[in-house]
Amino acid sequence: MMFLHMLPFIVILPATFYPLFSLLSAKRFFSAETPSPSQAGEPPVTMIKPLKGVDEGSYKNFASFCRQNYSGHIQIIFAVASADDPAIPVARRLIVDFPEIEIELVVNPSIHGANYKVSNLVNAFPKARHEIIIITDSDIRVPPDYLRSVVSHFSDKMTGLVMSPYRTSDVRNLAGAIEATGFTTEMIPNVMVALATEGLTFALGASMAVRREALASIGGFSSLSDYLADDYHLGNKISSAGWKIVLDSCFVESVIKEETLPAVLSRQLRWGRTIRASRPGGYLAFGATLPFPAAMIALFAPTSPYASLLSVTLLYAIRLSVSTRFSRSYVKDNLLPEWLWLIPLRDMLSFFVWALSFVGNRVEWRGRSFMLKPGGKIEETI
Repeated sequence: MMFLHMLPFIVILPATFYPLFSLLSAKRFFSAETPSPSQAGEPPVTMIKPLKGVDEGSYKNFASFCRQNYSGHIQIIFAVASADDPAIPVARRLIVDFPEIEIELVVNPSIHGANYKVSNLVNAFPKARHEIIIITDSDIRVPPDYLRSVVSHFSDKMTGLVMSPYRTSDVRNLAGAIEATGFTTEMIPNVMVALATEGLTFALGASMAVRREALASIGGFSSLSDYLADDYHLGNKISSAGWKIVLDSCFVESVIKEETLPAVLSRQLRWGRTIRASRPGGYLAFGATLPFPAAMIALFAPTSPYASLLSVTLLYAIRLSVSTRFSRSYVKDNLLPEWLWLIPLRDMLSFFVWALSFVGNRVEWRGRSFMLKPGGKIEETI
């Protein structure tokens, strides 16, 4: 009888311990001292932006990289595959508006593998002139001290890659809030736990700064041309080659447009299947930390309804408190507590996405269909 009364509390243990541990890990990370700028000054950097089409606020996103508090030389390369890509006029406007920045536009339709974004990187790379190369997504907007913060980590000669955490502070509708709160309640806590337990062996694609020597040691961008999760594999390969991966503490902003819920869930499913293919063991184990299935099992456990209700209340009291602390103190996205009521719904959707990611290997990406193979490689399907 005692065991039955304790059963709901035993069931919720992993899902209760995980957020508390992620919070402790975040406190340790964000309270650490940031590295000082190199005595040799701020080195020149090359930023490559692979583009296809325009995003919400594209001009402001791109312009934020031109408005940096940075004394070193900045080279920006925009890479597109088609001469009629709508991003080209935006890039040309930046060339005119920021004559003090070395901005180049590379238009090259050459395909080097199934990942067309990586093809743009391969095509732009010959123009890159500097040792530190930064790749950022087209929907990313950065603060003025972004470059100074990221580049400071390269004073350590063993640092091969520096990635930036990302957030979304401005949401337009419910679907956007579901995606944005996921950064705060899942993605950032997961990164904190990974950093605390095993170190970083992957990269986040929003912003990745890589040392040229480290990139060369894995065969360059061409080694990523057939992977869907090129960011994950870039970090994984660099880590396997013996280089250090560092997480910067400066958040970049992922600017999302108003989207429908099916579009958001489709993207979540693509991410889920990609992670599952790239890191199957870890992704399977992640299911044990999900709060929704734990809450459902505890709620319907064959025990006292009071024990079941108390355990679920405890689980979500911790879950919502930790999420709010992440939002207010660390991520600073201002989404919580306004969207706090959404977290249980998001947890339910997250569980179903996780479960569905084990069924099927087809993913949709930028209007194209791909078959996902073991290890994370993709093959375009007709």
